[in-house]
Amino acid sequence: MKKQQLISSLLLLLTAVIWGVAFTAQSEAGETIEAFTFTCVRSIIGGIVLLPVIAIFGKKPPADKAVRRKENKNVLVAGIVCGVLLMIAQNLQQLGINMGASSGKAGFITACYIIFVPIFGIFLKRRCSPLVWIAVALAAVGLYLLCVTDRLYFEPQDILLFACAIMFTLQILAVDRFSPKVDCVKLACVQFFVSGILSGILMLILETPNLNSLIDAWLPILYTGVLSSGVAYTLQIVGQKGLNPAVASIIMSLESAIAAIAGWLILGQNLSPREIIGCVIMFVAIIIAQVPIKLRKKEV
Repeated sequence: MKKQQLISSLLLLLTAVIWGVAFTAQSEAGETIEAFTFTCVRSIIGGIVLLPVIAIFGKKPPADKAVRRKENKNVLVAGIVCGVLLMIAQNLQQLGINMGASSGKAGFITACYIIFVPIFGIFLKRRCSPLVWIAVALAAVGLYLLCVTDRLYFEPQDILLFACAIMFTLQILAVDRFSPKVDCVKLACVQFFVSGILSGILMLILETPNLNSLIDAWLPILYTGVLSSGVAYTLQIVGQKGLNPAVASIIMSLESAIAAIAGWLILGQNLSPREIIGCVIMFVAIIIAQVPIKLRKKEV
């Protein structure tokens, strides 16, 4: 049992590493590729990568045609809802990065979804412990130190990333609602294709895709499409099956810290002492917010 927990922890740590480094890949791609174009391509690749996973590990469809149609309908509806939310969140994130947000800052602001989930949960009649509200207050302080300049206002890209975190919150809540009813990998696959198709439509309307730019950024595109979307999502599913959800959430939240480290090591992006303090406070808030919620669920 202990060996299985160790393996699961390592899988989730690898997931956090992949997701954290993805912010650096997005920063590099954002120098030459517009937001909707990048999201379209990476999402389509992510969906394609999951197709063989479904073919190999997917459950056999039920013999009854009516049951099969119902399952397919549930996956399609869930995928469309989650895909629309994912598309908005990913594009807001990429727009923020393209406007100049560092990978470290983008990673930490995006990680605010872990704080927003319990807040939004109030409207779903889910109670929050006092520690969660302490975490919310800490996150607000950390976000202020990280993003607000001495002139006391948010930069435009910070506002986009903040909106991105809210949309990821809605997407997480949607997945939480639909995932018990459908195959998780199929849900992920459909949502990626929905996100890719909708982003492609906006790409054709608002942007001018350039094949040469896509070729020049082939490595960041493949990384975010294959690893960040396809592989990491699958590792998350496998890893969470063998681990306490509280521990799993803490490990996966390390993506924000890894994003800052990757930006420093790969892109040479530095954070000021004020911003570093803000990152640390937000990271502490993320842990405080997650542990009691997961433990409370386990006790019930």
